[in-house]
Amino acid sequence: MTVKEFAAQYGLTAVAMPDGERDITGAYIGDLLSWVMGRAGSGDAWVTIMSNQNIVAVATLADVACIILAEDVQPDEGVAALAQQKGINLLCCSRSAYEIALSLQNAL
Repeated sequence: MTVKEFAAQYGLTAVAMPDGERDITGAYIGDLLSWVMGRAGSGDAWVTIMSNQNIVAVATLADVACIILAEDVQPDEGVAALAQQKGINLLCCSRSAYEIALSLQNAL
């Protein structure tokens, strides 16, 4: 399923979607950025509550399909523009990481 399809089907808000046709092939949930860098896989949807600009750098290094900010977390100022510029899909929703993981399991 593509990032755009996932967002539409499960009601996530796109904050930046420069590559909505990117396929989601897996999922990773984590907030420790160094941990995510070494463990998230290419094509994963990364679910986090971290909202600073470092998430864009980590997403780029890990080559994730998108970042999903859980629990009504909004990106810090400038993060959406940076994500757009770097080609990183950035989504937000009110659900918990667990609930998003269940949605990803159903979608994949």
